[in-house]
This record gives sequence, C-alpha cells and structure tokens, in this order.
Amino acid sequence: MTNTDHMPLAEPVSSSEIPDAAIAMIDAEGTVVAWTQAAQRLVGHSAREMVGRSALQVLPRREDALSAAAAFEQCRAQGGWSGTVAVRHRDGRTLTMTLRVSLLWGQGAATRWLVSGADIGALSSGATDGSVRESLLSHAPIGIVVRDLQLRCTWVNDAAESHDGIPRDRRFGRRLKDSLPGFEAEALEVVMRQVLESGITMVHECRAWPPADRRRERVFSASFFCLQDADGTPLGVCSLSVDVSGNRRARERLAILSEASTRIGSTLDVMQTGQELAELAVPLLADHALVDLVESVSFGVELSARIGTTSGRLPLLRRAGLATIDPDVPALPWVREEVVHPHPNSSFAAVLRTGRSHLEPVLDTHAGPWVDHDPVRAQKVRDSGIHSLMVVPIRARRCVLGLALFGRSEEQKPFQEDDQLLAEELVTRAALCLDNALQYARERTAALTLQRDLLPHRVQGGAAVEVASRYVPADMDYGVGGDWFDVIELSGARVALVVGDVVGHGINAAAAMGRLRTAVRTLADMDLPPHELLAHLDDTVRRMSEEDADNPDQVPAVVGATCLYAVYDPVTRRCTMARAGHPPPAIIDPQGRVVYPDLPAGAPLGLGLGLVPFESVELQLPEKSLLALYTDGLVESRDEDIDVGLHRLGTALAQPGAPLEDLCSRVIQPLPTQAPVDDVTLLLARTRALEPAQVASWELPSEPAAARTARQAAARQLSAWGLEHLATNVELIVSELVTNAIRHGQEPNRLRLIQHQVLTCEVFDGNTSHPRPRHPRILDENGRGLFLVAQLSRRWGSRPATAGKVVWAEQDLTARPLPDAHRPGDDCFVSTDLKAPPTSPQALGGTCKK
Repeated sequence: MTNTDHMPLAEPVSSSEIPDAAIAMIDAEGTVVAWTQAAQRLVGHSAREMVGRSALQVLPRREDALSAAAAFEQCRAQGGWSGTVAVRHRDGRTLTMTLRVSLLWGQGAATRWLVSGADIGALSSGATDGSVRESLLSHAPIGIVVRDLQLRCTWVNDAAESHDGIPRDRRFGRRLKDSLPGFEAEALEVVMRQVLESGITMVHECRAWPPADRRRERVFSASFFCLQDADGTPLGVCSLSVDVSGNRRARERLAILSEASTRIGSTLDVMQTGQELAELAVPLLADHALVDLVESVSFGVELSARIGTTSGRLPLLRRAGLATIDPDVPALPWVREEVVHPHPNSSFAAVLRTGRSHLEPVLDTHAGPWVDHDPVRAQKVRDSGIHSLMVVPIRARRCVLGLALFGRSEEQKPFQEDDQLLAEELVTRAALCLDNALQYARERTAALTLQRDLLPHRVQGGAAVEVASRYVPADMDYGVGGDWFDVIELSGARVALVVGDVVGHGINAAAAMGRLRTAVRTLADMDLPPHELLAHLDDTVRRMSEEDADNPDQVPAVVGATCLYAVYDPVTRRCTMARAGHPPPAIIDPQGRVVYPDLPAGAPLGLGLGLVPFESVELQLPEKSLLALYTDGLVESRDEDIDVGLHRLGTALAQPGAPLEDLCSRVIQPLPTQAPVDDVTLLLARTRALEPAQVASWELPSEPAAARTARQAAARQLSAWGLEHLATNVELIVSELVTNAIRHGQEPNRLRLIQHQVLTCEVFDGNTSHPRPRHPRILDENGRGLFLVAQLSRRWGSRPATAGKVVWAEQDLTARPLPDAHRPGDDCFVSTDLKAPPTSPQALGGTCKK
C-alpha cells in the first residue's frame, strides 16, 4: 500500500473525551481477562473485582445468568452476538444496556471475545452521542484491534479488514506503522501511548481511500481503550474503529452552512452579497465560483417575470461575485462587474428559464453552442483546467435573480449530487439575503423619493437671508431617516428657519417627517412665537402617535422628534429661536467667531415630557452673520464625542464671506466616503438687513381722521420710493386696516410700510383679538372691509405682537392700479356702502365726506 492509500485528517476530533462505550475482554470460558476504566465507570466494579472472574456475576438474577450462558453458546456458534441485557451495578441498581460480543482472532487460530456496551438509559437522557455507541445501537460494523504494550497487534476481528483491506496474517506481531506506512501511524501511536499512560479513553478521526475504490473517501472514528489486569496494570490498548463517512460529510455540510449564515448577507448591498457567496464557496466547495445577477437586480430593482414565463429574450447578467483558488492566474476569463450575455442554447440559459440546477460532472469544453458562441473564452476555460461544473439558479419569490457557477480544476474529484445539494443550500441562503436586500432597496427608494418630494426643492430666504442646504441620506444598513428642513417666508420681510429630526428610519419616518413639515408650515402661517409653535407641534406629534397606537396593525409612524425653529427679522436684525431636544445652532459673526448659543434644550416632541414649557431666546445679530442649523447625524458618531463634531463644524464654517455653497461642501466633505449611519441635514442662512430708507412708520391718533392721515402719508412714501402706481390699492388697504384698528382696536395705533421684494403694509393696535373675515348679507352695512383687503393684496393676515397685534397685507411691486375713477379722495373716510354696486367707488373705497 502506497502513501496515498490512506491519508490522515488534519487534526483529531479531540485529544480526550468521556468514552462513549465500555469494553471488557473475556476468554473462551467467559472469564474476564481485561478490564477498562470506562467499564468501571459504567457498572461500578473495579478491575480487581472483575478480572479472573466470570462476566456473568454482573447479571442481577440467576435466571439471567442461565439465559446469558445459553446466549454465550449461541455466540460461539454464530461468531458473535448483540442485544439488550439487564446488568447489576455495584451499588445494587439495575442498568439496561445494549451489548455487542465480538469474536477476536489471535495467532494460531486462538480466540477471545470483546464485550462492548453502553447504557441505554444514559442515551435516552440526552448524553452526548458517540460513534461507537451509535454503532452499538445500529449494529454497524466495528473494527477491533488489540495491541500489546509495544503496540504490536495481538487480537483482531474480521470487520477490521473490511475497513482498511489488511488481512489478519499481515497484522499479527506488527506495529501500526509496519502495516500502514501511509496512515500516519506515528500520530496514531502517540495517541495509543497516551492512552496506556493515562488510562483515559481517547478518540481520533482519520480519512482513508481504500484500495478497492481509490476515488471514494472514507472517514473513520477510532476510540482507544486501555486494557487493565486485576491490579490495574495496563495490558495493552484496544481500538474500536467505526466508519463515520456519512456523519463526517454531514458535519462538514453543517459547518459550511453555519459559516454561510455569518459570512453571507453582512450588508444590504446585492453586489457585495454575490461576492460573499463566491468567496465562501472557494475552497470549501469549489476551486472557482462566479455569481451573476440579472442586471436590474444588481441595481436594486426587483424582478416581475416569474419562472417559466421568461420570453425568448434572455436578461443581461452582471458579474457580482468572483472567487478562485488561485487568483494569480491571469488566464481566467472572468472580470467582476462585467456584463454577461448568456447564449440562448447554453446550459446557463436553460437554468435561467427553468429555475432548475444543472450539473456537469465532466465538463466538455470542446463542444456545445456556448463554445461556438465564445471560442476565445472557451479556450481560456480549457486552459484553466476546469473539468467539472455546476450551475445553480438564485431563486426568490418564484423569480430567478441570477446564477451561481461552481467549477473544479485542482480538486480532481468531480462534482456529485451531494455537492449539488450543498451548493443549492448555499445559494438559497444567499437568495434570501438578496431578496431581503431588494425589498429593503425598494422601501428605501420609496422612502427616499417620498422624503425628497416632501423636502423643499429650492429654498429662498427673501430679503431676510441668503440660504443654502445639504441633505445626505443614511446608508442602506440603517435606511432613510426623518430629517427635514424648511425656509418659510413670513410677513414683514421676516423668515422662519426650521430643522427637525423624526426618530427612526424608513418610509414611516419619512411619512411622519412630511406630516410634521406640513404642520410646521401651517403653524408658521399663524405667526406664532417659536416657543408657542413648538408647544402646538408637540401636541400634534402626541396626537399622531396616539392615533397610530389605536390601530394595532399599524407600526407607529411617530414616537418622537426634535426640532429647532428660528425667526429672523431683517428690519430689527433680531433672531428669536427655540428648540425641542434639538442640537443648538451655530452662529458665526462677520469676523468668523463661532458661538453655540445657550438655548433651553426643551423636551423632544411627542414624548409626553412637555410639562416644562418651551422657551424662546432673542438674539441681536449683526448683518452678514451666519446661522447653521443641522441634525445630530452631522456632529454625532459612535467613535467620537459630540464636542469633536461641534468643533469640526465650527472650524469649517469660520470662513467670513465664503459662498454658502462652498461652506456646505466644506462641512459635508469630511464625512466618511460611505453613506453615514444617520441622515445628515445642514441649513445655512446668512443674514441681511433692510436699509432704514426701506422702512417707514407713523404713529396714528385714535380718531376717524387718522384714516385720511394714513392714506396721505402712505401716498407720499410710495412717491418717494417710485411706487406711485401702487398708490390706489395701497390707499384702499391702508384705509380699511386703519379704520378697523380705530373702530375695533385700542391705542396705540401705528402704520408701517416696508419695501423689500414686496410692499408690506402693517397696522398695529393694542387689541389682542385677531380680525376674522365675515360673510355679510346683502343688507348688512359692515363686514366687507377684509374682503376688500383680500381682493387687493397679494396676501394678508395678522400676528400677535407685544401688547397687541399686527394686521398686514402685501402688494406685489408690479401690481396694476385701479382706474382713477375708483380712487378715493383725500376727504374720504372708508365706510363701505353696502347698497352700492360691487364695482362702484362707494363699494370699493367708501363714501366721501366732501
């Protein structure tokens, strides 16, 4: 036998373990001639108590002994026996054991018997399985060899020859290395010497290729027992070997599948999953592996065509995974991420159409349509030495997502059906990961689309601020978050800046973000102070959460959010802001100094912690100050403290006069090249200030004549601004608003005109009640003033002010004036004539006192 007849396993299963069976040797008369520590542990009797005595003394009753004697005679006649017997333990209890009595041959046709057994009760109680013990139960052949202290063979049974093909005559008197030089006898003899020295049973596992079938690998598990005489002195070592080839293959398969569960699908990137499948298969299963995905799948798009419904045109594939046992070989015809065109008559096309695997144990690289289709690549395949091929479809939801190809070149054994089953198991696990990735990609795309549709496409700060923004969605592992920002133009040339963050990721967070952004815009139109707006928004978030909680089948869309709301007035250069659990803004003055104002943090929205009211803080900002509003994804990470992120942000923004777009890029550029684990939102606003000449205001007396005074003052100011064409409309609006303030309000009364991108007319009075448009009946004498204001203005409204309110209306600077006939005179006091036609001067401008 050559050195290739038998090859060892890389390492033993274990150097020592509790024996899975107990053995004893008896002579032809039934007398125990050798005992083991395993037998003592099983039945409680020591070697001193058993050696030299009949083996029948361990039977509990006399009739059992008589039955055993009869069975022993039967054993002599048949050359062995196996069955279940009751054995008396030394402490008096009875054990039910499965026993096997095996005939051993010695030199000169001498015979002895080896009794091996295991406690059935221990087996049923969940004891660790063992190869010998399993063989006792299944009656599988056990090869037995007994060696003396010099490790020379003295006794052997017939089954040993069936394991390794060595006849008895070639064993007697020889050591293992003399009989099997290629069996790594040195390592096995080291194990046997350890058994003789320690008395502990040891197990060693090895693989072999018997001479009768060199292509078939067999794996054996050998248990080594120390045989002792009555004094406990070692007599020799007994080895029991069991063919565990099937178990070994099953363990290897389980090990590969177990490794697949940790190595495949580490990310939600479909291309990376394909590469992980290829790398796992080499060299555990194949020498070369390719993973080709349908091209749309490689871009994260789900398939709609089911197996068996594919039309004549095959889909393009993209190579997602590539692994080879020898990556340095330049001749291999494979490139990752290349586009693959499967030939319609190839086995690859058949697998795509049918969804069934294809196995070619012996690959013919000299014939077939795919060879004719691509002879250059076919020649490279021949040069690579690939001789066996498997093509396995990657299936999910009755769709073929791609193909996995496995080839062997270095391993001479061709692929077999067991290999195909294992490959299909691996590919199935990969397909599940790909399907999860596709579903996530679909949801992420939907969430990202929803979020981008809900976020402002173009932000404008009007006359108050210059703005720029950036939004970076989270990576695929974490999903799109609920970040949002907004810039809302308010009355009086003011602007509101908003940044918020909804807890969570995915489409629910994006939808909740859209609802909150709409709510903020609605509340902003009410011109509420920042702290009041956040209080109303907190109520809104809690109400949304409660509504979702009422539906047990729906995942709550909102469980919490943070928000920062700021209002900047370019007339006074004051900025009022409040926050609800959100990071404070960064403020950079025109000289580049960075501060983070000490704003009361406030509780996050929707958590029911709003017992302490939100607080607004007012700051005076120099012109060209820079406000930076952001979400926590920009400054927080698991690897560094938030102070590090805040310092990095301030350093990037401390560039006075730099364009805002460049500043946004400076802030975002240091982020990791891969997408962040949380959404990143940045909103920059550089403040502007209106010139004093753009604002005019007048104190008004609380008397009817104030309307005429206000009209005249407004007309003069419009003339100074070159806006005479707006005089007619503005005078009518001023008349109505001032009249209402005098009639329904209280002192003080003020009129203010602001010229910016529009013309704003504001009237202040000391009454906190806000005007409400009415729907007058035909004969009502009042109630049409605000209707007139709405018709003549771009928009109008009211807002609370300190010790009163402001009613305002805006005019486009290019508004067309009313005809001169509709223009009221200087002595007209606006008191709408309800009986006049709607287009008459009286209906539009009131009645004149002249």
